[in-house]
Amino acid sequence: MADKKRVRATIKGRVQGVNFRMETMRAAEQIGVNGWVRNKSDGNVEALIEGDAEKVDRMLEWCGKGPPVAHVTDMDVAEEAYQGDMQGFDVRYTM
Repeated sequence: MADKKRVRATIKGRVQGVNFRMETMRAAEQIGVNGWVRNKSDGNVEALIEGDAEKVDRMLEWCGKGPPVAHVTDMDVAEEAYQGDMQGFDVRYTM
């Protein structure tokens, strides 16, 4: 059984208004992780990602670059206790 991991990432830079959330959802579905992504009122994007540790790490690598029109300048990542309570990956619209 693969190691499981859960992280909360805050992605900074030009990450709003560039389809970051939709592209994050697509990448998460392709990679095979669960969680959600949302815009924050401070202009950053927040994502909660969980699944196999290797896949979570791949997703974090993607978030560090984002879609082609985004410009990620920094990313804060905090590891949380794995819960396994999420199914699929959603775009959230509330902060």
